[in-house]
Amino acid sequence: MKTLLGKKIGMTQIFSEKGEMIPVTVIEAGPCAVTQIKTLETDGYNAAQIGFADKKESRVTKPEAGHFAKAGVGAKKFLTEIRLAEGESYELGQVLTVADFEEGAKLDVTGTSKGKGTQGNIKRHGHRRGPMSHGSKHKRLPGGLAAATYPSRVFLGNKAPGRTGRDTVTVQNVVLVKVIADRNLLLVKGAVPGNKGGLVKVQYAVKGQQTK
Repeated sequence: MKTLLGKKIGMTQIFSEKGEMIPVTVIEAGPCAVTQIKTLETDGYNAAQIGFADKKESRVTKPEAGHFAKAGVGAKKFLTEIRLAEGESYELGQVLTVADFEEGAKLDVTGTSKGKGTQGNIKRHGHRRGPMSHGSKHKRLPGGLAAATYPSRVFLGNKAPGRTGRDTVTVQNVVLVKVIADRNLLLVKGAVPGNKGGLVKVQYAVKGQQTK
């Protein structure tokens, strides 16, 4: 399962050979270094830990410094773990780049959605508003919660106002339109979660077929 960590640069558009306009998100993915190898014998499962983006030496703790020194790589700011399939293997200190991805393949991209703070039930859940006529007293309110003498409480799970956004979101089966290996860029069709500069994880689609 080829996986990279990267940074969302923003959106733009490119044109295909047929002249079709394609909206794409530009992702600066990798290079990522393998910082740890986990095995069934020592950890109970097979996995590889990869790191992305260099970290200032002044912000590296002694345990972190030892961890990265063991792998023979510089300190990394972001880490994630890749579960390895049977027969799949990585080497400690190995560098992963966008060159491992093929144009036309389908990807799953995971990021943190934009935070919108505390929002009302209409924006958060898409509820309809009440009558806007004078005196209705019910324009953008949540409405009744069905808590009278019985059961004398509010049931859990009601759709109410609250914090919106800043959730981990995965968009599945997005098409990898173009790979620019010398600049570590992936151009994927459509939008992906998060702000510009936000951390994203890119991997081959779990459900989709890798078709061109």
